[in-house]
Order: sequence, then structure tokens, then C-alpha cells
Amino acid sequence: MLLGGIHGDELTASAVVFKWLQQAQIPLARDFAWYVVPVLNPDGLLAAKPSRVNARGVDLNRNFPTPGWQEEAPRYWSKATASDPRRFPGKGPLSEPETRWLKAEIDRFKPNVIVSVHAPFGVLDFDGPAPVPERFGRLQFNRVGVYPGSLGNYSGLHRNIPVITIELPNAQAMPPAKEVDRIWVDMLTWITLNVHRPKEPATAPKAGTRVATGADKAANRN
Repeated sequence: MLLGGIHGDELTASAVVFKWLQQAQIPLARDFAWYVVPVLNPDGLLAAKPSRVNARGVDLNRNFPTPGWQEEAPRYWSKATASDPRRFPGKGPLSEPETRWLKAEIDRFKPNVIVSVHAPFGVLDFDGPAPVPERFGRLQFNRVGVYPGSLGNYSGLHRNIPVITIELPNAQAMPPAKEVDRIWVDMLTWITLNVHRPKEPATAPKAGTRVATGADKAANRN
């Protein structure tokens, strides 16, 4: 599962996912069944001024149902971020249509690995049961942190689905095209070598690419 645009003001995160979609048929990629969400937070991306949060003012990457969320997420928000509105976790876990939809799609698709693209720290982060990726392109592993309600915490630590977080160096300016390609190839190589791929049952999805659209999310709104 390949995700971009959880934070709507990280424009390069969605742009890179669209670039990689164009390369989904290269030999390293076409053996996998892909579920791709280029823009998880369209409200934030399409706002007059692109916004980290969604239209309800919630940071989607703090809204996933990690254990102890009701105590830990509000406490972390108030104490560690000084109640920064850009990092508001919401009134409860899965309070937002975007996070409810993504949880349902994870449950349905059952990915072997989730790749979530962000910006602008210029590093790799990783959570979950697999060897740590040391480098994709120029991006080197440097743990960003574990936060209440984050996707890495929820999926990587508590659901045992490896989560690679790719932090591009800039939220507005794309990396050079060669670097975008290097990150993609290094990521595919790491997945091939390190993610356990169980023998597919007869009902497993065939290799290919499924791209989630705005209609998918709209159908799951309140």
C-alpha cells in the first residue's frame, strides 16, 4: 500500500506518488499487487492555502486508534506541541472520514507493507517487524519518533504491518528526477528482499495496481 498526501501541505508527497504510479510496470514493481492512495487528505491539499490538517482541523496522522489514545493523544498535543492547531489529533480515534476509510481499506486489502510519503525532514523512518531500511536514494534512516495516533504507531507497532515513512527533503520543491527514481528502485529492492510474502491463496489479489479515487473517500463520509 502506497500513500501520499496525509498532510495536505506536503505537496511533493502526493506528486512523487503520482510519479511512481507511472513506473508501476517496471520489472521490480509489477510482481506486486499495489493499492495506491496518492492524496489521502484532498481537503487539505485543495484548500486555498494547502493545509496540514483536513477540513475539520484534524491532523490525520494523529487520529489512528493506537492503544491508550484517549489519554495519550490529548496529553501529547497539549504538552509536547503546546496545543498546536496544526497537530490537533481530533476528539477521538478515527473521528475523521479519511482515517476511518483508510483503516477499512487496510483491513480489506491486508497489505504486507505500507509506504507513507511525507516531507520535509529528508530522512527514512520505519516501524514494524522487518529489518530497518538504511538508505533509499540519498535518504538515510533516522527515526523521527513514535506519536500517539500516528500511522506508523498504529500499523507498524500494533498491527505488525511494516510501515516505511519516506520524508522527502522539501514539501514544495520536487527532488531531481534521478533521485525520485533511485528512491523508488531502492524501496522496491528492499521490499523484495525483506518483506515476507506468503504464498498467495486462490482468492488473493493478482499483481497489479489499484488507485483509490476521491469517490472512494466520498462514499465513506458521514
